[in-house]
Amino acid sequence: MCSSLRAAAFGLIVAISTHVPTAAHAKAPKAAAALHPDLSGFWTSSRAKNPDPGLIAELPANTVVLDDTGIAEFPQGEFGGLKIKPDALAAAMKWKPQDETTISRACAAPSIVYAEQGPFPFEIYQTPELIVFKYEYFDMVRLIFMDGRPHPPESAPHSKTGHSVGHWEGDELVIDTTHLEPATITNNGLQHSANIHLVERYRLSADRKTLMATQWFEDPEVLDNNGARYIQWSARPGNYVFPYDCDPSFALNYQQAK
Repeated sequence: MCSSLRAAAFGLIVAISTHVPTAAHAKAPKAAAALHPDLSGFWTSSRAKNPDPGLIAELPANTVVLDDTGIAEFPQGEFGGLKIKPDALAAAMKWKPQDETTISRACAAPSIVYAEQGPFPFEIYQTPELIVFKYEYFDMVRLIFMDGRPHPPESAPHSKTGHSVGHWEGDELVIDTTHLEPATITNNGLQHSANIHLVERYRLSADRKTLMATQWFEDPEVLDNNGARYIQWSARPGNYVFPYDCDPSFALNYQQAK
């Protein structure tokens, strides 16, 4: 083979070896994903009251931790230490339990700020670029974008689940949520604005049987301080959430029973 042909052949081999991925390259994305804990599965509310010290320590200053997770609820006029601006407080103090037991309100989903702290279970489906939270409560579904995209412009639609982007900080899943439609902060009439900002941190226990999280929120239109909750769930493999299928006629039954 002449020298020019040998040179051409050598160049072709180099080009192929450079651009065709090896087995090691092909496995790289999976290896990277394996560095993060897999939160997938069915999670149900835990009654344990042992907040993870590391998660609590990461909460920003000027934050009060609300003690109303699970089946606990605040009585009327109690807001867990939140410092509420006058207009928002006046509106909350006018609220009455029967306000929620009307045909128009009985099936109105709350904000995810309130919904995720309740006693209902949820499922997590995890991929490297998208994590899905499927809640039993009001059949709510959240998409957590893990591909590095920013939040959309403020003019984009708001909803009860908002727009969520996530990233990993070591073994913690951090979720940043905006574009939440005004709705419930607590069970007794306190509402957040459309400009609330929600940050959650999720961490698995060492035995992978417990999912721990903090939910932190700021809303300068409504609050003079920030709020947070510590929430904990237990793994129940092989279970699934059931359809919520809210029936507004429940409101009529409730009114007749009073």
